[in-house]
Amino acid sequence: MTQPSPRFLTLEQVAEELSTSTAQIYALVRRGELPAIRLGGRGQWRVERSRLEEFIAELYDEAQQYVKDNPLTGGED
Repeated sequence: MTQPSPRFLTLEQVAEELSTSTAQIYALVRRGELPAIRLGGRGQWRVERSRLEEFIAELYDEAQQYVKDNPLTGGED
């Protein structure tokens, strides 16, 4: 039986899922682009899995809009 995914992810886990650096994820959180919470006195950040999925969906929407607004013209690879 497979174990359910954790509800909350560390910034390191988010970075791994998005194939980027922890510093990049921290920057997204600090800019308010990726919702996260801080836990405890040491201020450990956690991202709720559902918020991460919403963030990813928004990125897909933004990419789709970019492609629509910037169509390829002949001769581009």
